[in-house]
Amino acid sequence: MDVWIFIPVFLGLLAGGLINYLADVLPHTLDNECSARLGRPLCLNPDCKAAFRWTDYLLLRRCRQRMCRRGRGLRTYATLILAEALSIFIWFSPPHTLGYALGLLVLTYLLLVTVIDLEHRLILRPLSIAGLMLAAAAGLYVRGWLSTLIGGAAGFAIMFALYLFGRLFARWRARRLGKTDNEEALGSGDVTLATILGLLLGWPLIWYGLLLGILFSGIIGLVIILALLLTRRYKTQAFNVFIPYGPFFILSTFLLIYAPMWMSSLVQK
Repeated sequence: MDVWIFIPVFLGLLAGGLINYLADVLPHTLDNECSARLGRPLCLNPDCKAAFRWTDYLLLRRCRQRMCRRGRGLRTYATLILAEALSIFIWFSPPHTLGYALGLLVLTYLLLVTVIDLEHRLILRPLSIAGLMLAAAAGLYVRGWLSTLIGGAAGFAIMFALYLFGRLFARWRARRLGKTDNEEALGSGDVTLATILGLLLGWPLIWYGLLLGILFSGIIGLVIILALLLTRRYKTQAFNVFIPYGPFFILSTFLLIYAPMWMSSLVQK
């Protein structure tokens, strides 16, 4: 057995733990209009919210409060397993542009954004700033400044146009429902995320990344519509279903960076 396998195993576990910790802490501190100060994570039971001991949190133990005893959620274990599997995957098949170390760092960031967006439909500003710096550095390292900057500008321009279209759709939806709310097809965080992915992918790859992400989200949207039709809830629920687009753009970016040969063979077929 290759002793070096313990490196991606350990780093994958570390990445998964970091993703879980930041996903447990950041959205709730920012929701409370506090600074993004890192500290002990809280129990996610809204009736408890007791602070975990570090040993209990790291060992995935239940909340110690007698009236709570809430266990860790499925996301905690799924994130650890996924980060572990992907760390081992890119150890044996590292992206030729990024290599293992930088590839794992970028992957950890993308997974963190995905988890928070799926759970809270938020792309947090501190993560956006960190992502811009990380993607710009990775892009400059891989392909130089020209393709990187054009990719970032293209990602921003394309998603900003879609964002404006989403605003128009939200107004039309409000007229149909006879009320207004805060739901949007796309948010400003999605525009920033597209800029980050543009810096990461460069031009013209960002075009294919966004197109593929839209295709993925369209497939999921179609599945949801079919489910509503089958359950006869289309007329009452169709305009109240929103899905976060960020994870689909991140999925397409992951495939283009970490599985380019598979994507190439798929297109050629």
